[in-house]
Amino acid sequence: MSTRFFGKRIKRNEDPRLLTGQALFVDDVNLPKMLHAAFLRSPYAHAHIKGIDVSQALERDGVVAAYTATDLGDYWQPGPLLVAPPPVKDIVFNERTQVPLAKDKVRFAGEPIVMVLAESRYIAEDALADIEVDYEPLAVVVDLEKALQPDSPYVHDDLKTNIAAHVVQTKGDYEAAAKDAALVIERRFLYEHGCAAAIENRGIVAEWDARAGKLTIWDTTQAPVVIRNGLAGMLGLSERNVRVIAPFLGGGFGAKIMMFYQEEVLVPWVAMKLNRPVKWIEDRAENFVATTHERGQIHQATLAVDKDGHILGVRDVFLHDTGAYAPYGLTVPLNSQCTLLGPYDIQNYYSEFTAIFTNKTIVTPYRGAGRQHGVFVIERLLDIAAKELNIDRAEIRRRNFIPPDKFPYDNEIIYQDFAPLSYDSGNYEPLLDQAIEKIDYHKFIEETQPKLRAEGKHVGIGIVAYVEGTGIGPYEGAKVQVMSSGRVSVVTGVGTQGQGHFTSFAQIAADHLGVRVDEVDVITGDTDQFYWGAGTFASRGAVVAGNAINEAAKVVRKKILKLAAEHFEAPEEELEITDGMVRVQDIPRMSISLGELAGLANPMRGAVKPGTEPGLEATNYFGPESGATASGIHAMIIEVDPETMQIDIQKYVVIHDCGKVINPLILDGQVHGGVAQGIGNAFYERLVYDENGQLLNGTFMDYHLPTSLDVPRIETGHGETPSPLNPMGVKGAGEAGAIPVGPLFAQALEDALHDVDFEILEIPLNSNRLWELTQASSQPDA
Repeated sequence: MSTRFFGKRIKRNEDPRLLTGQALFVDDVNLPKMLHAAFLRSPYAHAHIKGIDVSQALERDGVVAAYTATDLGDYWQPGPLLVAPPPVKDIVFNERTQVPLAKDKVRFAGEPIVMVLAESRYIAEDALADIEVDYEPLAVVVDLEKALQPDSPYVHDDLKTNIAAHVVQTKGDYEAAAKDAALVIERRFLYEHGCAAAIENRGIVAEWDARAGKLTIWDTTQAPVVIRNGLAGMLGLSERNVRVIAPFLGGGFGAKIMMFYQEEVLVPWVAMKLNRPVKWIEDRAENFVATTHERGQIHQATLAVDKDGHILGVRDVFLHDTGAYAPYGLTVPLNSQCTLLGPYDIQNYYSEFTAIFTNKTIVTPYRGAGRQHGVFVIERLLDIAAKELNIDRAEIRRRNFIPPDKFPYDNEIIYQDFAPLSYDSGNYEPLLDQAIEKIDYHKFIEETQPKLRAEGKHVGIGIVAYVEGTGIGPYEGAKVQVMSSGRVSVVTGVGTQGQGHFTSFAQIAADHLGVRVDEVDVITGDTDQFYWGAGTFASRGAVVAGNAINEAAKVVRKKILKLAAEHFEAPEEELEITDGMVRVQDIPRMSISLGELAGLANPMRGAVKPGTEPGLEATNYFGPESGATASGIHAMIIEVDPETMQIDIQKYVVIHDCGKVINPLILDGQVHGGVAQGIGNAFYERLVYDENGQLLNGTFMDYHLPTSLDVPRIETGHGETPSPLNPMGVKGAGEAGAIPVGPLFAQALEDALHDVDFEILEIPLNSNRLWELTQASSQPDA
């Protein structure tokens, strides 16, 4: 089969709908007699609830109902644990998941207490002010290290501890390896909280059809099938009677892979109870406290190297802030633990983490999902080692890369898919060489930088490496069908949040079935269209769903050729599929359109041979043996104003290897978006809590996102080591742009501010914090 579309820079099929306002988002759903929900949220991070009075709210015109935890009856249950603890020896795991509405006690500021239903959102919001709650404030758990002290209050009193989990994983013998080290470096690293800040907040609309016994839900979720199954179980319905539609989403970034949020559980329940459609759309103030956060880790890390900078071993002990509950298990700290190993040949590794409950918003995966933390630690340690040993920063990385002949490379550490982390393929040196060339690394260091410094300018360069675990299971499925119109339908259970699925999935099918990409209709995120699936997360859509589509399209192609061969009484090998037609080669008059052939495949009369199936369609599933490992190099040149600490990114280069590339244009877009988010995470975005657990910067006036003026033009390049774990040889790329930006900033900023003796051991930064760090280093006792 010739490839016409796979690997080509094809513009996105979905963009005309988005750009002309024709795409459906959850808030676009408006139904007759629809009610609107609003939630009273706790102003306290930690308090007993002594009493709730909703009587005044119920007297307000337009208010239909108000519910507290006690009103839910048996429906009030903790949410499901979405990811079980990994199979690690001697693991400690204390399961605590969120509840629909707080009962007796609130555990973070923003936790919902009362749900109000009214004829409009305005009335519902006004009614919240009518509700009286008697709180008894409690001491608050905010600081990770203080949370472990004997006199700390408990987030969950019955546990008598704030430890959510404790995990130790080892490879080799770090202590023995460190004895032979020429240099041992130990540092304390801090990586603070951030949030996804998607342009579209969360939302849900639910409609109950009592006559049909059918519940339809429109949800801003990345996992519609899982939501369908879970809600059906909670509500006592057949899965066939629950339809979940995840339409276009204005960004997901992982916060929307968190499932069974409190509102997500309550809105369908109350729609059934009141027999009226119900809508809830999160506002931005809610989003800052109610949608899950990420990050928040403290690492005490040690690196042992020989005199030439070769890594002998790494020891890392860290604390992970999981917030008030841990519904997503240990995915984030496990990713940190594994990704610290990077693209490096590390034979001896000791890693220990303690996940801690605090009185903060729940923490779940957000683009990168813990990988940033591990990459920050190992890349910063290598920077410090390079400086101490007077080795070039790029060279120390090169010396430690896993060589190509060592793949597949077993890291031995249990990964988020509960299997030992194994890198399927990779070749890191050519990526480094390409980045060095594109950024003009040596010329900058030897010529450009000295010249600019002589002019009084503070310019610096950074270069870092990373790996990205992608394409994990368990599986995804797809149905591919040739329609009577001759168009091709591709349906899959994953949702889409802007990744270009409608184009890249179409390219896969189009190549097999001989149609144009714009003749393929892709449907995602509708449980009535496709029954099974896990969801869009962990950079897995193209790898897992893409390969399911690939395999289904292969089967349909075989059916087309078989039926056409019977029709023409010609051998299959003499047929070709092109331009929506099946032809006998060299005999143009002997041709039939795919639409006509689809009609022949569904006869209205006559006998059907045993073993045949009607229609030109196939459903297939793909489950990878393990995740595919992408990798890359980021490089950056930055200028800093030493008076204001304002920055100017002058050049940014990304060289990425995600195996075979389906659509380079979409891939570049994914990388660019990731870098923009990474820049925000590195230098602008930081959630700040006070000692009372109050979020101090819960608006975009205070929580700064990078703008188009802050994000530079990004130059990209691609390596290609196909994955042997799937037929298409692809790897994921959705998080690659965001993962290594923190250590890249730290390295480049230190280089730019070369005349200040300081180290950057924390992320995110901002101009103010950078000024504080440089000032502290200039103090006599610093």
